[in-house]
This record gives sequence, C-alpha cells and structure tokens, in this order.
Amino acid sequence: MATSNERDKEHGKGHLAMNTPPIVSLQVWEAARQQLLVKEKALTRSRDALAAERRRMPWLAVDKKYEFDGTKGKVSLLDLFEGRRQLIVYRAFFEPGVFGWPEHACRGCSLGADQVAHLTHLNARDTTLAYASRAPQKDIERLKARMGWKMPWYTITDGFDADFGVDEWHGHNVFFRDGERVFRTYFINGRGDEAMGTTWSYLDITPLGRQETWEDSPEGYPQTPPYKWWNWHDNYDAEASPAPKWVEVSDAGEAAFRKRDAEAKA
Repeated sequence: MATSNERDKEHGKGHLAMNTPPIVSLQVWEAARQQLLVKEKALTRSRDALAAERRRMPWLAVDKKYEFDGTKGKVSLLDLFEGRRQLIVYRAFFEPGVFGWPEHACRGCSLGADQVAHLTHLNARDTTLAYASRAPQKDIERLKARMGWKMPWYTITDGFDADFGVDEWHGHNVFFRDGERVFRTYFINGRGDEAMGTTWSYLDITPLGRQETWEDSPEGYPQTPPYKWWNWHDNYDAEASPAPKWVEVSDAGEAAFRKRDAEAKA
C-alpha cells in the first residue's frame, strides 16, 4: 500500500506553495466556527423559505400524452408515478453521440446517479424518482447492472425532452398527479442539479415538500411530526405507523435540540 508521500508524488502534489489559513488554538478555531455557524443557519432558514415558496408555485397542466419504453413495454407519463402523487424525472444523457456511449452514460449524469439516496425513503413520502434517456432499454438495463443503479429508468420515444427543456441539457422536472390529471410544478437544471441526490433535496423541490409539521405549507397539505415517519429502508412495508420506541427516542432528541438552542440564545 502506497504511503501518503508516495501518493502525493504520484499525483504531483508534493509541497505546493499554498496560501493556507493560520494555525490557531482550539478556542480561536471554535470562535471562528461559531461565527460561520450564524451564516450557515441563516442559509438553512433561507433554503427552507425558498422551498416554502416553491410549494406555492402555480402549476402547469400537462395535457399532452407522452410515451416511454420501460422494462415491461410502453408506459405513459402517468405510469411513471407508480401510483404515487409526486414524480421527479431526471433527464440523463445516455444515447448515441454522448461521450462514453455505449459503455457509459455522460460522466456528469453518472456522477449524479451515484449520489441518489435509497429510493424507499422518497417512496414513503408518496414520491417517485425516475431517470429518462433516449438509449434503448437493453442498453439502460446493462448500464444499471454495471453501475449498481436501482432507480427506474425509461426510454424517451417522443418530444418529452424538448417540451420540458431537457433535450440539450440535463434537468429535473417535477410533476404532481391528481387522479388522472398531471401537472408540472417545478423544474431545476444546471448547477441546481448539483445539490440533488439526498432524500431531503428531492422532497424540497416537490409541491408537498417533506410533509412535516414544522414546514410552512399551504393549508390542507399533508404533514406529520418530524422524525416519526423515518424508518429503515427495508422496514416501511412491515411498519406502517411509527414504532413506540422510535417515538420515544425521537421525542428525546427533539427535546435535547430545543434545550440546546434555548441555552445558545440565553
């Protein structure tokens, strides 16, 4: 196994002339951290406020019918919801003409795919994540098996990509289903895609959000207490309601957080 010095030489790092920050005591370091923490908390609150604004975005009815190829044949946009109310479709570039074809998808899209959290947690919040490309299903299934990706991945067969702004660049389109009617509720692309991958980042761009009681959502939106709905990804089906022990543990955690915040303000 290579040593740190050997790896530095291998990658051409060595001793670079870097203008690094000063080396300080623990007390000075902690004071600097606390100073930044104020800004980080402000950023978190600002991000929450932006998500609340997204939940009040007007919706666009999707009246045109779209058709995709799936593992079991032709499917519609409505089918992509898999019976849930919310759908996020990421347009990934994997097709002839894309760098990496046919062995790989676009490097950027692949980096994003590697970051996708376990989908069961999204599903528990009535949300489906799907990928879509123009590659045939046999190539998509081969790629998924090679890379270990589990998300449903469909083949675009019509003008879906052009109609939703992802024919030339990647992006996440968000949809909501009300019975048989489908609405486009949000769209994020470019550097906005960089933040995607966690359960929270996906839920924050949906019209229903995280569906927790602390959120600022329009009246009547579904909400449950925070933490309580969390589960092991292999246990959601077995445990439809929160386990009493987990409720006890999460309540204790919330109380500890409130006490810490109160002491910090004192």
